[in-house]
Amino acid sequence: MNIDRIAMSRFQSGDVGIAYFDVGPRDGHPVLLIHGFASTAHVNWVFTGWVRTLSDAGYRVIALDNRGHGESDKPHDDASYTPQVMAGDSLALLGHLGVPSAWIMGYSMGARLCAFLALAQPESARTLVFGGLGAGLIDGVGDWRQIAEALLAPSLDDVADERGRMFRAFADQTGSDRTALAACIRSSRTLVSLDDLKRLTMPALVAVGTKDDIAGSPDRLAALLPDGRAIHIENRDHMLSVGDRIFKSAVLGFFEENAR
Repeated sequence: MNIDRIAMSRFQSGDVGIAYFDVGPRDGHPVLLIHGFASTAHVNWVFTGWVRTLSDAGYRVIALDNRGHGESDKPHDDASYTPQVMAGDSLALLGHLGVPSAWIMGYSMGARLCAFLALAQPESARTLVFGGLGAGLIDGVGDWRQIAEALLAPSLDDVADERGRMFRAFADQTGSDRTALAACIRSSRTLVSLDDLKRLTMPALVAVGTKDDIAGSPDRLAALLPDGRAIHIENRDHMLSVGDRIFKSAVLGFFEENAR
C-alpha cells in the first residue's frame, strides 16, 4: 500500500458525490474513519499513520472525504451540512460497500458525526471512538462564528482571531473550498442531548489531548456514556493528538478487546 497517497473511489450519497477509500484485508473487521473539520481522509488518517497502523493489525480500513472536503462534492448551502445529513453519507457508504456494521471512529467534527451515525442506525456501530471530542459533544465547543468569518475573509492577513487564523491557514494549506467549509461550520455544531447520549449503549472510547482547549473533558463524556471510558493523550493539543502513539495504542487495545 502506498502510505503517501491512496486512490479514491466515488459513490453517490443522494445528489452529492462522496470520495472514499477501502483498503486492508477484506476478511478483517471493518473500521470506518470519519475525519475532522477542514481536514480530509488523507490528512487525518493516512499521513498520520492510522491507515498503516490499522491495516497492519488486520483491519479493513474505510474512510471518506466528508462532503465539502477533499475530493467529495462541495455544496455551498448550510442545509447540506447538518450532522444528520453528514452522518448519513457515512451510513450510505457502509450500505454502498455492503458492510452491515463497523467499528466507527472519528476525530473532532468526525467524532460528532459518529454519534449522529450511531443514533440514526445503532446496529451499524459496533463500537465508537470519539477522538478529539469530550464533553463538547453535549456542551458545545465555544462560539465558532469567527471561524466562518475567518474562512470568508479576503486573506489570512485580515483575520485577527487566533482560532480563526489557525483554521484559515489550514484551509489555505489544503486548498479547501472555503465557502463550503464556512457553510459546514455554521451547520454542523448541533449538540447531542443527554437523553440521546444514553442511547449510545455500544462500547465507546473517548480520547482527548491534555493540552486540547477545544474538545472538553473526556472523563465527563465517558462517565455519561452507558459503556464509556476515557484516555488522556499526554502533552498533545487538538491538532497534534490525532497521530499520537498513545492514541493509536489505546484504540488498538480497545478494538482487540471488543473483537473477542
